[in-house]
Amino acid sequence: MRTLGRVCVFCGSAPGARPAYAEAARELGREVARRGIGLVYGGGAVGLMGIAADTALEAGAEVIGVIPHGLLKREVGHGGGVEMHVVDTMHERKAMMANLSDGFIVLPGGFGTLEEAVEALTWAQLGIQAKGVVFVDVEGYWGPFLGALDRMVEEGFIRPAQRPLAMRAATVAEAIDLLAAFAPPPGTQVWLRPEQV
Repeated sequence: MRTLGRVCVFCGSAPGARPAYAEAARELGREVARRGIGLVYGGGAVGLMGIAADTALEAGAEVIGVIPHGLLKREVGHGGGVEMHVVDTMHERKAMMANLSDGFIVLPGGFGTLEEAVEALTWAQLGIQAKGVVFVDVEGYWGPFLGALDRMVEEGFIRPAQRPLAMRAATVAEAIDLLAAFAPPPGTQVWLRPEQV
């Protein structure tokens, strides 16, 4: 088991249609604080991002936000208590979030959440980083996406040995446990170094 200093969460800047999504964000905030883990996130004060950050802060966890300058006003960047890093681009945002964390938890979200999660998976596939990516499948939200990954394996676009890079958890606590136990699949090659991204 690895010691997790911080976990990064990818999640929606909207609360979503079901109360269970917001509850999962609150559960994440409480659980990281309970375990003494810091939270890295996209820096917003709205949606699931804001809920996770607020709950983690209230519970006493370290919270680090990373947000591009252009989104700072539009996403209403989080204020008090968050260690905020303002960067120039979305690419810088993702790279800094990865550098600051020891693994990735994916809660429900939209295009941005999915894009961030898939990039983290791609970086793991290419050996750029060796950190786990866990989808918290709140009320089956990520089921169709994870099924699409299975189809990619069936159709020869993802090697079977790499499919476990995208892990599934039913709860936030299970997700953190999976991150702590994560090791890259045997045979993972380093195709690119972080500075080559």
